[in-house]
Amino acid sequence: MRVAVVIPALNEEKSLPLVLAALPKVDDVVVVDNGSKDRTAEVAVAGGARVVSEPRRGYGSACLAGIAALREPEVVVFVDADFSDHPDELPRLVEPIEAGRADMVIGSRALGEREAGALLPQARFGNALACFLMRLIYGHRYTDLGPFRAIRFESLKKLGMRDRNFGWTVEMQIRALRHGLRVCEVPVSYRRRVGVSKITGTVSGTVRAGYKILWTIFRHALSRKA
Repeated sequence: MRVAVVIPALNEEKSLPLVLAALPKVDDVVVVDNGSKDRTAEVAVAGGARVVSEPRRGYGSACLAGIAALREPEVVVFVDADFSDHPDELPRLVEPIEAGRADMVIGSRALGEREAGALLPQARFGNALACFLMRLIYGHRYTDLGPFRAIRFESLKKLGMRDRNFGWTVEMQIRALRHGLRVCEVPVSYRRRVGVSKITGTVSGTVRAGYKILWTIFRHALSRKA
């Protein structure tokens, strides 16, 4: 299958080369420079990726810009630029789609092996709470909001993704259920990121991300009942 990888990146010049070097062979790699002040774009080009500039800050904004730049792949894989994910495990995510068993695959850090200190307590709590609420409201058991994920490109286009920041991952998982996609999870490994997290690494980032995730879950629940 034609596989494209989208990597949102903000000031990741140290970690991005590690991510690109660890990726297995795919058909297209798009790094979205989300307003970096360092050499993120330069190291991306040096690593063989295409670079798309999206100065509007936000994880969702970067993902949307990356999607818009794709050249009609069959599968899109999203992976973070901080080297916390294991890009070499990409085939695990693509295999259920290639075999016709799934339309979207979430790489679950909860089901996989985690390096000590890789997933901070606030992140574990937030993931558990969000997954509990989605199971309660939507009837599907997720174990993680992991950013390492794969989805059929045609299915992705049908979702009509809109979120431009912290609600991106949970919005995708909710919309996938509401559109009747076949969703599964596979265990993935997780390590401590290179550098400090821009979300869970700060109190303000944690609070803002948590609020947006919960708001996204309840907003979609209310719109379903309307």
